[in-house]
Amino acid sequence: MAYKFIFGPVSSRRFGSSLGIDLSPDQKSCNFDCLYCELKKAKTLRAIKNEPNSKVIINELKNALNEFKDIDVITLTANGEPSLYSDLLNLITQINTLKTTQKSLILSNGSAVLNPNAIEALLNLDIVKFSLDSAIQKTFRKIDRSIDNIDVDKLVELMSQFRSKFKGELIMEILVVAGYNDSDDEFIALNRAFKKILPNRIDISTIDRPPAHNVRGVSSETLHYLATFIDAAPVSIASRTPLKSKFDYSKDELEKLLKLRPQSLYDIENNFTTNAKINLETLINEDKVIECDLAGMKFYRI
Repeated sequence: MAYKFIFGPVSSRRFGSSLGIDLSPDQKSCNFDCLYCELKKAKTLRAIKNEPNSKVIINELKNALNEFKDIDVITLTANGEPSLYSDLLNLITQINTLKTTQKSLILSNGSAVLNPNAIEALLNLDIVKFSLDSAIQKTFRKIDRSIDNIDVDKLVELMSQFRSKFKGELIMEILVVAGYNDSDDEFIALNRAFKKILPNRIDISTIDRPPAHNVRGVSSETLHYLATFIDAAPVSIASRTPLKSKFDYSKDELEKLLKLRPQSLYDIENNFTTNAKINLETLINEDKVIECDLAGMKFYRI
């Protein structure tokens, strides 16, 4: 069956199998003009133009859930920023009546916390993902280029307030742009911000599709190096380029590492040597390491 607003299922290593709901299918509607955006350049907006009717969306979702039964998440996204959708609370309320084993998720640039109506709606979701590419005002402005001159310190404070009320899982994402937010100081500042926000997980990635602007990503090695500055929550590093050399850890080294920084299954499978994987399995069998689920992603920790 063909759908206008529902797409997928899409397989994601971060959230599992997903049915997406595009709240701005006709054109890009976003209050940010991020340097790394893969969508075509467009004027920043404070509202979604020609937004779809929530009744039509829900009817499509009912049919899609009947067609695709083994779905992990129902994802609110957009050809832009989904929290700009004016009927968001009503839509999420109806999604919650339809879902069974699935979790509800939104992928937001983080500006949702500036809108009291959006906050009220997002509190009813199972998973919320916010972006925060820099906690330094000058860099934040250069990368995300919002329609309004957002104070990043205020943004962090509002994210922290949202976290204190939100009963679900909060994921933060950093997208690293070469020459902008790829320094030690940037990640020290981000870690300080995350310690205020207290997310369940932090995802770090870089540009891997052609961006709208003339910027580039960083290497996998750089992502792993920058991740060493983040200890506010478990970190997931997304990179399509394998590391040139894999990590080899003894049992003692693994215990020390996992105590400080839990590792995702993806990182273990792709970046650990065979010997390190054997040592990890031994620690699991000895009940020294446990597996936990953070918003659909497996992590290993002490």
